[in-house]
Amino acid sequence: MMMPKKVKYRKQQRGRMAGKAWRGSSIAFGDYGLKVMSCGWITDRQIEAARVAMTRFIKRGGKVWIRLFPDKPITKKPAETRMGKGKGAPEQWVAVVRPGKVLFEMEGVPQETALAAMRLAAHKLPLKTKFVSRGQVE
Repeated sequence: MMMPKKVKYRKQQRGRMAGKAWRGSSIAFGDYGLKVMSCGWITDRQIEAARVAMTRFIKRGGKVWIRLFPDKPITKKPAETRMGKGKGAPEQWVAVVRPGKVLFEMEGVPQETALAAMRLAAHKLPLKTKFVSRGQVE
């Protein structure tokens, strides 16, 4: 799973998820991309599942870039624990995404193959996504 090597603070507050993604909203590395259409959290496990689905489908052909990193710790208290006694222990890591962010990029494969691979990856993610290519104008 993806996670930071070291963080300044072990626990974070939940924060807000309003607005659009201004950075990372255009294709920078590959020819095709998967763009998210709503705000939300994507966990480290979901990112890994999407990456595995894509790379298996393209069968070691082409190159895949992951444009998001799970750097926010999510805490959880144990089951059947009474209220109080502080914040729970860090349970998992998530990436906060806003509409317009390009999550994955791909090159070196035909467009139909890239579309099918990105569709498989999109099924592993909890948010609505859209397939985009380098030539498209939003």
